[in-house]
Amino acid sequence: MNSLNSIQQGTIFSIEEFAVNDGPGIRTTVFLKGCPLHCVWCHNPEGISPEPQYMMKKDETTVCGYRITADELASQLLKNKEIYSLNKGGVTFTGGEPLLQYGFLLNVLRKIKPEIHTAIETSGFASEEVFREVLPLLDLVLFDVKHTDPAIHKKYTGVDNQLIRKNLECLCSSGKDFVIRIPLIPGINDTKENMLAVLDIIRDAKSLQRVEILRYHKMAGAKYSMIGKEYNPPFDPEMPPRVYNVFEDNNINTIVL
Repeated sequence: MNSLNSIQQGTIFSIEEFAVNDGPGIRTTVFLKGCPLHCVWCHNPEGISPEPQYMMKKDETTVCGYRITADELASQLLKNKEIYSLNKGGVTFTGGEPLLQYGFLLNVLRKIKPEIHTAIETSGFASEEVFREVLPLLDLVLFDVKHTDPAIHKKYTGVDNQLIRKNLECLCSSGKDFVIRIPLIPGINDTKENMLAVLDIIRDAKSLQRVEILRYHKMAGAKYSMIGKEYNPPFDPEMPPRVYNVFEDNNINTIVL
């Protein structure tokens, strides 16, 4: 895929330094704009559109999202490579969906490897070709699993999970270190059947580091009005999700947040 080398610019909407929840050590988290999914519980609605957009913050209109070259972003990240190495940290690319801008992402990764530990947080919704191209340039994959049932997945995210399942299976057999993240949504995916279905996919993966079960946070809808949208989730945000920790029961390191 030599054409991917020509993607010199990308669109990001935030760079957060000294992050501690997106991989090991102290990290910089880069938020790439654009996502092919439209999850009804999305915590970063400003990351869905691939284009810069206006956002209201404290009675002030700001532009969310800006263009940056791969050289500029790589140079900014490399400035902190000594800090990362001292605490076994690195850089995590998230979004949005970072694989939506795979050409730009590949360009940046090639410029910062091997000096920096790299990770992505992804829904896994990308072609198998793209996923396999990006994987060797990563040290860690944070893989979000929304739901295992294709019809339910499409109903609540806008896409089915066929590509996601294939890429997750690829990841499980790749030997690449990875973490499974499950955003726990009340009444949608917080069932024992869904958790057991996830377990069936990942139970034999040798490089699985842990499973992170992320409870739904009802403040997720606070950003919608900032971009001129309403937040009307088809579930009760006040209802606490059920936690079925079938992973720990099967000797898989699990964190419930």
